[in-house]
Amino acid sequence: MKEIMVIVLAAMLTNNFVLSKFMGICPFLGVSKKLDSATGMGIAVTFVMICATIVTYPIYHGILVPNELEYLKTVVFILVIALFVQIVETVLKKTIPSLYKSLGVYLPLITTNCAVLGVTVLNIDNDFTFIQSIFNALGGGLGFMLALIIFSGVRRKLEYADIPETFKGVPATLIAASIVSVSFMGFSGLFN
Repeated sequence: MKEIMVIVLAAMLTNNFVLSKFMGICPFLGVSKKLDSATGMGIAVTFVMICATIVTYPIYHGILVPNELEYLKTVVFILVIALFVQIVETVLKKTIPSLYKSLGVYLPLITTNCAVLGVTVLNIDNDFTFIQSIFNALGGGLGFMLALIIFSGVRRKLEYADIPETFKGVPATLIAASIVSVSFMGFSGLFN
């Protein structure tokens, strides 16, 4: 149980896909303006990461490796991720249209979100077991959501801050993102 907790916390904090590995920056910057859309995107990404891991792990070890087709893992993993993104998109469109609308173009972009692909590939590269892979995906998704939620709060504060005209908009957002990223460096070394 301790090993699983270390994997989850490391994926959330020290190996955070957005703030440490700089994967998934597009939705991080695009959806973090409002707390509800940041939370919704975080939940959607977490769901897709876990489901993609549950499906890609057995495909890789049961089909690709025995048939010496490991070189196809990226293509196969993207197809699996696309399937789950379509499911999430359809469910959100039918059940929570306001969230579907607020996520906009960033929802289908989960398919090409390198954080989602990254977790499936890193599970293989790190030789995680099936259970460890699922918990790594959970931690990665929760870390992604944590980064989005924290940054949505920072961006809210930026709206009311007295910022020089030169830095308003994208420059202030990128500077704030770098400061949030640096703050997560304080966790480095905790779980490695």
